[in-house]
Amino acid sequence: MAPRAHPNRLGIRGWVGGGRWGYERYLYTLHRVTGLGLLAYFALHIVVTSSRALGPEWWDQAMGFVSGPIFTIGEYLVFAAFAFHAVNGIRLAIIELGYAVGRPIEPVYPYATSVGRQRRLARAVLMIAAVVALWGGLDFFVLA
Repeated sequence: MAPRAHPNRLGIRGWVGGGRWGYERYLYTLHRVTGLGLLAYFALHIVVTSSRALGPEWWDQAMGFVSGPIFTIGEYLVFAAFAFHAVNGIRLAIIELGYAVGRPIEPVYPYATSVGRQRRLARAVLMIAAVVALWGGLDFFVLA
């Protein structure tokens, strides 16, 4: 097997750092990280909920483990991750369906791109996710 012409020397920095790519790369990375975080929360939720089947003492012990201020902050972070992941997923679906790409045109120099439309959509996603996360924060910390 021949060695790769350009080996990846960046490691995890190359996966997380967008370099010169801009919004889209960071949204891509954040979408990945929030997806993994939601998966981890889902697994923890299954474990805690399944303790109910083992009896009341197991349930009380599990609920005692996941109660407290650290887990309240963790639940809020899960909510904020869900808000971003859901809204960004809608953005990705809109792009994949071709609504934010524009009509196809002849590839003649100077090339026209749809980056302007997609960046406006990305900014809208960030603003909507921030508003939903702040609204949820009010419910978690102020109104509770």
